[in-house]
Amino acid sequence: MGSERKAQEGVYFYDYNLHQQDQKQEILHGLGQLPKRISAKYFYDQAGSELFEAITQLDEYYPTRTEIQLLQDYRQDIIQQAGENALLIEYGSGASTKIRLLLDALKPQAYVPLDISKDFLFESAIELRQQFPWLEIHATCLDYRQPATLPRHFSPHAKKVAFFPGSSLGNFSPEEALSFLNGVRATVGDNGALLIGVDLVKSHEVLNAAYNDSQGVTAEFNLNCLRHLNSLGQGNFNLDHFDHHAFFNAEQSRIEMHLISKYDQVVSLFNERLRFKQGEAIITEYSYKFDLEGFQQFVQRSGFQCEQYWTDENQYFALFWLKAV
Repeated sequence: MGSERKAQEGVYFYDYNLHQQDQKQEILHGLGQLPKRISAKYFYDQAGSELFEAITQLDEYYPTRTEIQLLQDYRQDIIQQAGENALLIEYGSGASTKIRLLLDALKPQAYVPLDISKDFLFESAIELRQQFPWLEIHATCLDYRQPATLPRHFSPHAKKVAFFPGSSLGNFSPEEALSFLNGVRATVGDNGALLIGVDLVKSHEVLNAAYNDSQGVTAEFNLNCLRHLNSLGQGNFNLDHFDHHAFFNAEQSRIEMHLISKYDQVVSLFNERLRFKQGEAIITEYSYKFDLEGFQQFVQRSGFQCEQYWTDENQYFALFWLKAV
């Protein structure tokens, strides 16, 4: 069961995150597979969330600045689609940076940011309320792969508009992405909509540079997930014993991020012994890239249809307005 507490006037906190036993089972199951895997959600403790915000400022990392430019350029179109007084739900809200571009004009009846990093989420919610003192905020900590739990006191007939920026849908496998979209469709209901950011297929050089920045921030972000696992499971991963490796897999149309073991080694986690061979990879993230037509066809399988989309002149990134049907 989730817990609720009111932090200050207009800001409510809810915590539906996995209990430690569930996390333990999920993590050990992933590291017991061949190849070994860590869910990308374990990037996002407090330090990981801050590192990701730093990544978004890097010269090589085009998605964030391109998406922000699209939100600025097509703000009026988006506002016209959404209408005022909607219940605004953001999946993977992080620092709630992008939604700030729309809040004053949208005037939603409430904003529901969903994120897995509790401390970062709650701090961002308080900061957002200070900037928008009229806004009622329901900050909800959960793995957004779970069905979203919305505040109970809102009318079931209120128009629900979901926002899923950053092309985070690409972190799912196609089957998981479809399941997630079906879940969003169930959450927003028959008169709801989804504004979603999607990273597009482009030059391999541009893609590879975005995940291998010259300052090494993405490498630090990738390795930080091991530090996070150490804190969750009293582990002893040595970050110096692993290398960051990211590349574009053209056949699968996805960026792959791995951590490569430098040595034969044994790691303790949750009182379990995990063996790694030299050169063995842990998959930490897939990031699928889409094309405009293919994505529109894909979302039709989830009960949405594309009403409108906006893209930059280079067609690096796109925002899609999806209407429930």
